[in-house]
Amino acid sequence: MSDDQDLATFEDVGTPERDKPPFLRLPEPATLFARRADRFAALAPGHQLEAYLAFLADLSRAQATLAGTAGPPGMPSPDELRLRAVNAMPVLPREELASNPAVSDTFDRLAERLTDVAMPDLARAALARAVAAGPEARQAMFAAVLADAVPVEAVAEHIFAAAALQVVAARRSARLDPALPQPVADGVCPCCGGPPVASTVVADLNVEGVRYVQCSLCAAQWNHVRVKCVSCGSTKGIAYQEIEGIADTIKAETCDECRTYVKILNRRKDPNLEPVADDVASLGLDLLVTEAGWHRAGVNPLLLGY
Repeated sequence: MSDDQDLATFEDVGTPERDKPPFLRLPEPATLFARRADRFAALAPGHQLEAYLAFLADLSRAQATLAGTAGPPGMPSPDELRLRAVNAMPVLPREELASNPAVSDTFDRLAERLTDVAMPDLARAALARAVAAGPEARQAMFAAVLADAVPVEAVAEHIFAAAALQVVAARRSARLDPALPQPVADGVCPCCGGPPVASTVVADLNVEGVRYVQCSLCAAQWNHVRVKCVSCGSTKGIAYQEIEGIADTIKAETCDECRTYVKILNRRKDPNLEPVADDVASLGLDLLVTEAGWHRAGVNPLLLGY
């Protein structure tokens, strides 16, 4: 692992003068999960996690189907949304989803979609347990995912719960007026209050070279300046860690102030990068960085066991 103090070896620091980039980019559920599924499928062959990545491709395809066929999700009133935004609060607090009937319904429909999907016997048994769980147990399962407090002995069923939550959360955030959510705090999604999964230097027209942090739950992306800690906002002690010999499209941005890190994906160098899928596939980088004394500033619901 290298400790890259010369940021120019990763990317040119700063961006050209341009109009201020939009603060928020809302998810597009119709394409979000399909693109993620394609990326998982492309990453799987020959990977050390090949079987798991292939399974996640199937899981993401099931999410894509649900995201494109479900009815409009319930939303708070416009007045309530505005009140939360004015008070610098997430406008769609993720805690509300634990008891949202749409989540349980989505979970059941997801389970049906996964009937013919290949998965280990232990995963199949975990899915069956989650499907059979009563209303209170299921709500507790959703609440554990949303609180980032998943019990170690029940990781498998909670991954399925997280997949259902992602679908509903993404569809809700997609219905927002992008001008409504306001900055809440470092490392907090302005839409649902979720933690980040990773950040991306984008290559899109008009915002090329701009950095966005992606929510691990609803997939909303918010602008965050580069060479600044996503977790605490510090600009001191920022460095970039990478696995030597691996293409430098993915690095861990570490902060010596709070000892956290968030991965940064460079889509200027590889436009196929996808935050959730490439975060899972680069698990080796997590292991090296955590061994060196940093800890993740966010979560990946599909890596609950790590």
